[in-house]
Amino acid sequence: MPTVGNELLVKGVAKRFGGLTVLKGVDLNCGPGEVVGLIGPNGAGKSTLINAITSFMPVDTGEVRIGDVRVSNTTPQFCSAAGLARTFQNIKLFANLTVRQNIEVALTSGRRDRPAQASKVHVEELLDWFGLARSSTWKAGALSYGNQRRLEIARALALGPSYLLLDEPAAGMNGGETSDLIASVNSIRDRFGCGLVIIDHDLRFIMTACKRIYVLDAGAIVASGSPEEVRSNPKVIEVYIGHDRTQRHQQAGRQS
Repeated sequence: MPTVGNELLVKGVAKRFGGLTVLKGVDLNCGPGEVVGLIGPNGAGKSTLINAITSFMPVDTGEVRIGDVRVSNTTPQFCSAAGLARTFQNIKLFANLTVRQNIEVALTSGRRDRPAQASKVHVEELLDWFGLARSSTWKAGALSYGNQRRLEIARALALGPSYLLLDEPAAGMNGGETSDLIASVNSIRDRFGCGLVIIDHDLRFIMTACKRIYVLDAGAIVASGSPEEVRSNPKVIEVYIGHDRTQRHQQAGRQS
């Protein structure tokens, strides 16, 4: 299995649902310890791409690799053992298990599949780090929305990943919680040395947390670069302004 020193590489990934092409030959990469953002309007294909990278759905063409190990069109379990961990746009916790048990289940899996990496992870550290120590005996389903988000990230880290993919981690968070999340992202990178790929609609969060950003629109990468380069890219401005105009026109039509 690959080590933390191997690059996550997405090459020419395409995905179709019937006659609809959702991903159109997407290329993306993330290096060890790098924090990469993925943004785009609703329906651009962002969550589909994360699902394809982690083998929650097969790709039609293209491939995903960690170093020399191909993980596309395998299984989520294989991807986890290879070094990929993720969170979900719609939170997926073991709601009837306690906070501690959610982390322990993942840690058991990580120590089986990635013993060298997971041996460095400790339940108490994750509970303290994400502010969950006091609620460690609560059922996960009883947590607030923001704490459920934090628990999902903590559980993913218990797998000892080389790469952590976060799907809308700041969704539903207030400004203070988002600032805390930015600090957590930096801590994750520094403590675990893993790369992160982050999808989010909160542009302030993405522009602050990520050193490099990809912009996805209608299933294709239309721009990439530093936050400054992406912010000033005419294609990116057109993507967001164009979609905003469309939404305003649709809303006006419904109100008339």
